[in-house]
Order: sequence, then C-alpha cells, then structure tokens
Amino acid sequence: MFHIILFGPPGSGKGTQSEKLIATYGLKHLSTGDLLRNEISNKTPLGMEAKSLMDKGQLVPDDVVIGMISSALDANPDAKGFLFDGFPRTKAQAEALDKLLKLKNAEIGVFLAMQVSEEELVKRLLNRGLTSGRSDDTNEMVIRSRITEYNSKTSSVADYYKQYNKVVMVPGEGSIDDIFDALCKEINARKA
Repeated sequence: MFHIILFGPPGSGKGTQSEKLIATYGLKHLSTGDLLRNEISNKTPLGMEAKSLMDKGQLVPDDVVIGMISSALDANPDAKGFLFDGFPRTKAQAEALDKLLKLKNAEIGVFLAMQVSEEELVKRLLNRGLTSGRSDDTNEMVIRSRITEYNSKTSSVADYYKQYNKVVMVPGEGSIDDIFDALCKEINARKA
C-alpha cells in the first residue's frame, strides 16, 4: 500500500487534485470528517462515543479518530493505498498515525504540500465564494484569517514529516494539469 498525505491551505486546489489522484492511482480517499459522519450514521461504538462528545461541544480525541482510521484501513484490505485529506493536523496526530501504520506494516509514502501565494489563495476563494454559497469564501478578512490559522497550525505536521524526508513542496499555481503532473512526478519517484 502507498499512503499519501495531501496538504494545502484553503483554496489551494486540494479537492480538485485529490479526485484526480484517487482516480489515477486507485487510492481510497480518507477524510476524517467523512469517517466521523459514517461511524455516527452506522451507530458504531466509536461513532456513538464521538457523537456524545460532539453533542457536548467537545472535540473528538485523537485516539477515537485513530480508531476510525484503523477501522477504515481494515475494511479496505485490497486498497492500493489511502489519500489522507485533512489529517493529521497536529504533530501528535502524525505520530499516532505513524504508530498505527507501523502496526499494519505500512507507512506514509509522501507528504505533498501544495504551495500557493496568499494573494492567489484570496483571489481563488473570493471567486469560489461567488458560486459556492459558503459565507467564509466571501469575506477577504475571514479568508486571510483562515490562511494564517492553517499556516500556524499545520507547520508542525510538515516539520514532523521533514525529519523522515517525506515532505515535498509542490507549486500549486498554474494549470490544473500542470499541478497534477507535478504531484504525479513526486508520487512516481517514491512509489517505485
């Protein structure tokens, strides 16, 4: 199995590129938000624990999220790999994910970080806001705040994977196909 973490700030094109990578490499998309909703709707023990915490306004602890990821990995033994989207968000989550993958004789193959200038991100999100119906995509101050929060919270995750030489910065500006080709080049260099 080849596991990929795709990182990038809001508006970097992660969603678009994720779909293309999943289709090209036969990966399973692993979004922790989707996992939480799925576990809750299926009324699994982990889902019920998460729902109880969320109903009280509390964050779902890392061990519960890691348990859901473990279940997803076990439920897809024939997957060629997973594309992690939106996880890990902290160094502790990265360490827990690596520990889990090691137990399953697997590891993260590459951490792809999409780099886009703040001005380009603001432009993209304001344009998206014209059609998305998302209020957080229509206010430039809110957008800049989201970008700052992303940068401050996720740098520790990139730093964690840098020590294992797994972080690759990929330019996230240009055509969708050019960006996709750059991502594929990095994946192919590590998959062999």
